[in-house]
Amino acid sequence: MSAYVVDVNVPIVANGRETHADLDCQNASVNALLEIVQSGMLALDDQMQILDLYRQHLNPAGQPGVGDAFMQWAWENQAVAERCEQVSLTADTKGFTGFPADPTLDQFDLADRIYVAVAKASSNEPEILNAVDSDWWEHRNALAQNGIRVEFLCPQHMPG
Repeated sequence: MSAYVVDVNVPIVANGRETHADLDCQNASVNALLEIVQSGMLALDDQMQILDLYRQHLNPAGQPGVGDAFMQWAWENQAVAERCEQVSLTADTKGFTGFPADPTLDQFDLADRIYVAVAKASSNEPEILNAVDSDWWEHRNALAQNGIRVEFLCPQHMPG
């Protein structure tokens, strides 16, 4: 079973609202979320910070979009060990202790560091899914050098 950490921009794009993403990007985001719901594993933090990010941008009632349905699935399955892994994180000056102490990542978005820390702390070696956040693209080499795998669902929206 493949494991994933999902940046909140993916379900937002899957919903097709409040985004500059094209239809191909929306479809890629929808397909990625459906794969997780049907047969994947989601890695989350045990303090519900990622779920709180989802709740800020998505409808926990599960409608009307696929991103909303994903949020509802994540909420309902957060304690199901076969579907969601919850990892413990500790906050520090770089965001979280699991975030790589690499100076080339000093400018990496503070808000996205939780996803990296969860991926590093996970025992399932999850891939991080990103749709339209260019910060992931700008730091892709440094992230890869630190063992972080990022799947760019919408490479057409990444800079140069």
